[in-house]
Amino acid sequence: MPLKLIDRIGALLRADAHGVVDALEERGLLLRQALREAELELLQKRARVAALTEEEARLRDEHERKQTTVTALDEDVALALTGEKEELARFAVRQLLPERRELESLGTQIEEVANTRTKLERRLEEQQEAFQTLRSRARTQLTLASRPADPCDPTAPPFVADEEVELELLRRRGTSTGGAV
Repeated sequence: MPLKLIDRIGALLRADAHGVVDALEERGLLLRQALREAELELLQKRARVAALTEEEARLRDEHERKQTTVTALDEDVALALTGEKEELARFAVRQLLPERRELESLGTQIEEVANTRTKLERRLEEQQEAFQTLRSRARTQLTLASRPADPCDPTAPPFVADEEVELELLRRRGTSTGGAV
């Protein structure tokens, strides 16, 4: 009878060990998936920035063409008024006014696209930095999780707590700026 009890306890311990390994593997998979999703999001934002840059360039080209047209119509109006041709001047003004409105509208659109692109670039830069930090921490965690935790293993790197790392960085920042921490 005691032998059966020991066998049962052994089976429970093996099952529990398998459960722990499965949980660690699942966390690793979830972590890798989260990293892939974050990277995909960054790629989509980069594509959006590129699209906004192209849109801004297209609008600027169109703005230059409109500016050329408006300048030519302004010259036509001035020429007609100099030659005292009122009807011809009115004709040129009728063409000039809608072109000026479109020119102003294009200027507003360029400004809006440029502002949107600039904000998105800033956000992308911040998220890129955060992603790099997250990726390095995830790699560390995945590496640690894939290793068997053997405190007697002389090849295993010594454990360093995150708090210790933060304190060391604060000390170094204080030293490099001339302050004492």
